Amino acid sequence: MKYTPKQIEKYNRQKYIAELEKISKNLFRMFRDANTDAENMASKLEQLKKKLDEKPPVYLDSEYLRQLKEYIVNIYEKICKSGTFDDKILDEMREGQMTALNRLQKLKNNTSYKKEKHRSEHHDGW
Repeated sequence: MKYTPKQIEKYNRQKYIAELEKISKNLFRMFRDANTDAENMASKLEQLKKKLDEKPPVYLDSEYLRQLKEYIVNIYEKICKSGTFDDKILDEMREGQMTALNRLQKLKNNTSYKKEKHRSEHHDGW
């Protein structure tokens, strides 16, 4: 079966977005878990980022997705590229990073809620 370029693009987009969300969930879990040390976090993030980078980049139209990607790129730089990431730095970052990830989640929920609200407005005139 042959797929249209639009179908392929949609598939790639879904895969890319799923990968972004997977990274954020993993990060949140690792920041929350007091047993996660800097070395494990860096190596896990390295693997996750590598998988993301293997996917063809896609245009992200929502504010949430753009901010999510930006967050992941920034946290990757801090954790995997700084050369100074250690358990002390990880412990100092935990709270702030969980707050940042929660804020992103709220942004996501806000946008989906707005769409839902938008839909129901059309049915009020029935």
